[in-house]
Amino acid sequence: MDDLQRRANAFAALGDRGRLRIVDLLAVGDMSSSEIAAALGMKSNLVAFHTNVLQERGIVRRVRSEFDGRRTYLQLIPDAFSALAADPTSVGGRVVFVCTANSARSQLAQAIWADHSGIPAASAGMHPADRVNPGTIDAATRHGISLDPDARPRALDQVARPGDFLISVCDQAHEQMKGRDDVHWSIRDPANSGSVEAFDRTVSELRARIARVAAQLVAA
Repeated sequence: MDDLQRRANAFAALGDRGRLRIVDLLAVGDMSSSEIAAALGMKSNLVAFHTNVLQERGIVRRVRSEFDGRRTYLQLIPDAFSALAADPTSVGGRVVFVCTANSARSQLAQAIWADHSGIPAASAGMHPADRVNPGTIDAATRHGISLDPDARPRALDQVARPGDFLISVCDQAHEQMKGRDDVHWSIRDPANSGSVEAFDRTVSELRARIARVAAQLVAA
């Protein structure tokens, strides 16, 4: 069975409400079948059916009681859910964040990335501005982000190298790149309003996205 089929089978098992309720219980502690039946008000034969499916799909396992060898407990396999994630993507070069002007979103993304991954990062723009937006600098200060004080907006063609993993962080850049980017994040431009709230929302969204994606990218 290939990895994709294994993951599909596991997700199918979790798509049943009864099995998901059992997994919720086992996420907290180990339980016997009778304890699960009592906690959920579920018939014992149905508990047996659901737990057998979960065991077959590699989500739970049975362990025999050390005290009463006739009794078994169901236990959630520790890495069951991490094993459902897609295989990491190998990056041969740097992660390059691209927006329109390289004055706000991509600059912030580059700086935030350094806190989450050892893969080097850079940033670029399709139509670089003359300078980093003052709102970007203020937002970095507010949120404790180490923005390069000497950073200057640069064009993508000046920055990109073979093997780089390109992440567009605005719709305009994505559509103008015409498939050149590896990943696209649709993030609104805080410079349009220039408000503190807009820049703060951008920082929050970038942090959330980077925290998720950084774990999925590994250096080649």
